[in-house]
Amino acid sequence: MSTTSTSDRPDTGRRAGELTFRELLRWVWRQLTSMRTALVLLLLLALAAVPGSIIPQEGVDALRTTQWQEQHPDLTPVYERLGLFDVYGSPWFASIYVLLMVSLVGCIIPRTWKHVASLRAAPPRAPRNLARLPDHASYRTDEDVDAVLERARQVLKRRRYRVRPSDEGDAAVSSERGYLREVGNLVFHLSVIVVLVGFGVGSMFGYKGGVILPVGQGFSNNLTQYDDFNPGSFFTGDDMEPFCFTVDDFDVEWLLDGPRAGMSRGFSADTRYQVDCTGADQSEEKDYDLRVNHPLAIGDTEVFLIGHGYAPVITVRDGNGDVVTTGPTVFLPQDQSLFSFGVVKSAYAATGQVGLEGVLYPTFMLDQNGDPQNLMGELNNPLISMLVYTGDLGLDSGEPQSLYILKKDGAEPVQNEDGTPLRLDMQVGDTVQLPDGLGSVTFEGIQEWNRLQISKTPAKFVTLAGVVLALLGLLGSLFIRPRRLWVRARVVDGETLVEVAALDRSGGGDVTTEIDEVVAALRGDSPAKENP
Repeated sequence: MSTTSTSDRPDTGRRAGELTFRELLRWVWRQLTSMRTALVLLLLLALAAVPGSIIPQEGVDALRTTQWQEQHPDLTPVYERLGLFDVYGSPWFASIYVLLMVSLVGCIIPRTWKHVASLRAAPPRAPRNLARLPDHASYRTDEDVDAVLERARQVLKRRRYRVRPSDEGDAAVSSERGYLREVGNLVFHLSVIVVLVGFGVGSMFGYKGGVILPVGQGFSNNLTQYDDFNPGSFFTGDDMEPFCFTVDDFDVEWLLDGPRAGMSRGFSADTRYQVDCTGADQSEEKDYDLRVNHPLAIGDTEVFLIGHGYAPVITVRDGNGDVVTTGPTVFLPQDQSLFSFGVVKSAYAATGQVGLEGVLYPTFMLDQNGDPQNLMGELNNPLISMLVYTGDLGLDSGEPQSLYILKKDGAEPVQNEDGTPLRLDMQVGDTVQLPDGLGSVTFEGIQEWNRLQISKTPAKFVTLAGVVLALLGLLGSLFIRPRRLWVRARVVDGETLVEVAALDRSGGGDVTTEIDEVVAALRGDSPAKENP
């Protein structure tokens, strides 16, 4: 016997257990495509989506995002660096998304081929000793062995078992059913890929936009009409469908009793819309009752009603009595009672820039302590309370400004004679003269506005199909039980001993009833029962 010394072995330049680059790639691929990794990535994707449901997203509601950023100036830079205001478009979310897709594909393809091979393979042979299985039964009969086995094949086929072809000299029948359970598992995993693909295609080729539209005004579907617009990576302006609509009226149902009294229970907007509203191919104008969760669908584009509020009509005149600013100004609701905040900016007053900042009480009242309160969102006793600022409000700087923020670094509050800040408490129809020849402010009235989201999601039906596939696959994997059943017949002491045994491959299943029914069918005590 010859031996090879360590010195005679070829020197590969590697230490024991060290992997080559190719072996390392193979190991990484196996780890990535394991079911454990896929589950971990799926959990990470779910956790990564949590900030998107807690923190306002620019692509969903830019107005609410702006409000949040104003209220949290210290956290805003950190969140922007982490991409938390656009979670679903951030690089780290996309990385988890792509890794999950690769992992699922790598899991499903090998399992699919393996299951196809098992579908083509015959059920395994019967164990040598059926009496050792946990669930078994036996009986004796005077029938011939071949007759018993032939009846067993027919009974099992009627019960939707796949029977192994008989082998010469094999006095047993092997059968199996429940192959669709694994199909259900594969369909469920495939559905996750379908949902991810649908979500990805919709995000890349679709868009979401928002607009605040006062009642009575119209909207035309082009980029200049949007207050905020979030297009997909491959979206172009040519993909926008031509349509226009007008909100003619707005109805709100208010709660008058109970702990939520004063809040809105439901609201709807009477809308007129038209497809191809310009040019010679104008379509007929149609009416639609736009409500929450009942969007207006125009082609592949949907219009959602997601909020409402008030826009006080305020007119500012300079010291010469000339109108500087007039029209509805959107006030942002601060709570469900529509207690709202807003600003009015006047850039070209003869006496300089004038700004108003304050709140709107739809139903104003004083509590027992004399403090102002808002009773409910309905316009029963509207009042605006605003402070006045004058000076450099940054309106001539050329820099973009938020409509809901008044820059007061270069301005000073207008004061009363006693040195206290001037506050305008005005009801509809009131006019207040400002001191020092700054002009006047008139509260003309109040208009309602609607917050609308307009979105186009090209692959939404692909996503829906993925959800349906997930339900079907889950039902199949839960309710289909893979089982194997064997019947053996042999002559013992001049009689035919028939043994029946079954095994539930899903674990924890009770096969006793199945064995009893097969035994009864073989003995002829009762007809075989068909499975549903």
